[in-house]
Amino acid sequence: MTALTDFPITKRWPPENPEHIQLYSFPTPNGVKVSIMLEECGLPYDAHKVDINTNDQFSEAFRSLNPNRKIPAIIDPDGPGGEPFGLFESGAILIYLAEKTGKLLPAEPRARYEVLQWLMFQMGGVGPFFGQMGFFVKFGGKDVTDPLPRKRYVGETTRLMRVIDERLEGREWICDSYSIADIAIAPWLRALLVGYEARELLEWDDYDNLPAYLDRFLARDTVQRGLKRPPRD
Repeated sequence: MTALTDFPITKRWPPENPEHIQLYSFPTPNGVKVSIMLEECGLPYDAHKVDINTNDQFSEAFRSLNPNRKIPAIIDPDGPGGEPFGLFESGAILIYLAEKTGKLLPAEPRARYEVLQWLMFQMGGVGPFFGQMGFFVKFGGKDVTDPLPRKRYVGETTRLMRVIDERLEGREWICDSYSIADIAIAPWLRALLVGYEARELLEWDDYDNLPAYLDRFLARDTVQRGLKRPPRD
């Protein structure tokens, strides 16, 4: 596609600033990864609310950009070759924006792959298991009488938390410096407290490093701005 208007999604959510990156998202842990990254990189963007509470993600307009029907997704009007480029999957978007701007992903190969391995750790483990834990503790699955699903996901969430906590021993950030690995992982830690209200269940305050790590992350102005875009209400 050679113009932003060639993307069908722009008819449902028209660009306010066609020269800016177009973000289609909702403030979930996956959604705020991208808005936080855009704030960190200083890239101007239009934030369009794809309201998952009303199933906007299943609309044909959103499906035209992401066939998997999950937020977030972006269109960069100045993509590779100078042409508009659409992209979905939050991990892929983080890598794309890091490479576009040269920020928050080291160029040196060893450091780069160290960051990428922790990004994949979040994508393959933290996101899926924390999310399922939340479902069985706070949302629709909380009324399931079989105790096995809840036990499984609480147990795996706890194991993953221990992995992160041990990694942070003697460190401020997941890798040598603040990176897309932190932008991927920290919003999911926040969700345990804010979204899933599982602080006591998961014994959050007993961890050596997680509470201070999350506080450092949330103290960043860029993070606070990103958490609010697009607005939930």
